Amino acid sequence: MPTDPSTSNVPADAPGPAGDRDAAVTVRPATAADVPAVAELAALTFPLACPPDSPEADQQAFIAAVLSAERFAGYLADPTRDVLVSADRTGRPVGYTMLVEGEPSDEDVRDALTIRPTIELSKCYVHPGHHGSGVAGALMAASLEAARERGALGMWLGVNQLNARAQAFYTRSGFAVVGTKHFQVGGRLEDDYVLERPL
Repeated sequence: MPTDPSTSNVPADAPGPAGDRDAAVTVRPATAADVPAVAELAALTFPLACPPDSPEADQQAFIAAVLSAERFAGYLADPTRDVLVSADRTGRPVGYTMLVEGEPSDEDVRDALTIRPTIELSKCYVHPGHHGSGVAGALMAASLEAARERGALGMWLGVNQLNARAQAFYTRSGFAVVGTKHFQVGGRLEDDYVLERPL
């Protein structure tokens, strides 16, 4: 799972009903007007990244501390971060990613990575109603391009070791496991894989 303040990643494209497919979804940089909707989406989707036995109280504590509207407003103002959203026909975000530029603060991650300069794919979440619609793939493509524009040569992420669906998506997206790390959710320490890919 992700590391604070940049959480990571998660179920991306799982098969979904054909009716959920939405070719009109577009990917764009998030704006201040998106903040409430992105925070709401984050609160909905973050638990999907957690192991089944993860206490709800710990999840809610993490959401309040890291995924609030106030925190997202700060992320948008941070020049080292890019927040991208996929928006439906009405303009409402149905998925989002966040990139964090710079050397990782986690020693385990620094030791595991093989490519520099690097950038973290800190968050990659899609509304469950849009799983299987191609939204996650479009977000990933846009995120890779944004990372290249920042001059990164590699991208990394953390994903919970029990989140097989997310791992499969990231493997399809060119990532490979290069190490492990821990991730704090409330009072509980979770086990993550560290994944990396060249850009």
